[in-house]
Order: sequence, then C-alpha cells, then structure tokens
Amino acid sequence: MAVEVVVAIAVAVAAVGLVLVVLALRRRVLLRPAGSIDMSLRTRFGRIGGGWALGVGRYTGEDLHWYRLFALTVKPARTLSRRELQVIGRRQPSGAESWAVQAGAVIVECQDDAGPVQVAMSAGAVTGFLSWLESAPPGFTVPGYAAS
Repeated sequence: MAVEVVVAIAVAVAAVGLVLVVLALRRRVLLRPAGSIDMSLRTRFGRIGGGWALGVGRYTGEDLHWYRLFALTVKPARTLSRRELQVIGRRQPSGAESWAVQAGAVIVECQDDAGPVQVAMSAGAVTGFLSWLESAPPGFTVPGYAAS
C-alpha cells in the first residue's frame, strides 16, 4: 500500500513538472519571433486592481495577439486590432495592481469596439506599442490620432 502511494505521488509530481516545462517552452517559443513582448492584459474590471493576467503579446501586421502565460493553447486569448484600438491614456500601477503586473510596468488604457482594454508592459514596450499604432499604412486613420 505504501509503495502505491509513493508511486502515485511520484506520478503527480512528474505530471506537474512536465506541465511547468511545457509552459516554459511555450513562453520561449512565443517570445522568439521579432515583435513579441511580455505584456499583461486586464481581463476583468469588476475588482479594483484585479483581473490582470500575465502573457505574451505578438505583433502580426494589423493585429496584436495576446497569449496567456499559463495556458496550453496555441491560439491567442485576445486579439487587438490596430484599426479598432484607441489610446485613452497611460498611468503607473496603483495599489493591488502593483503586485498583479510586472515590476516597472506602465498601464496603457485603451478602447476598442468590444469596450475598455488595459494593457501593462515595460516603458520600452509602450513606446513600441504606440509606434505600432501610429505607423498605420497610408490612407488608414488611427482612432484617437489627428490626421496629418
């Protein structure tokens, strides 16, 4: 009986270890291509400072695909379209948000057709994010920016 318990515990530990290795490899694969960044996305707005999920963002032409860090799926959990995204402002994390997002992150508050969107990323990634939004192709108008 004791041997069966030890074997069951060993199998459980091995399974957890395998899942952790798969998640680490998945993150590496997602961050490998150019245009990939560490980024948190606020998925729920009900609680003050809550609802944040860690993830990886990947720029793909007109879209920014966001993948949850702790998920096994290969599909993005959320896609932000440059055509629909409007920047409202940016701010520093406050209160509980400081623990929920990466250290040194800047929160960018946006709006798209689905409603409010908040992303948190490093200051350098914010610069790239805003440049991506502003670098729309000729004849394309980015909401929230004056046409030149």
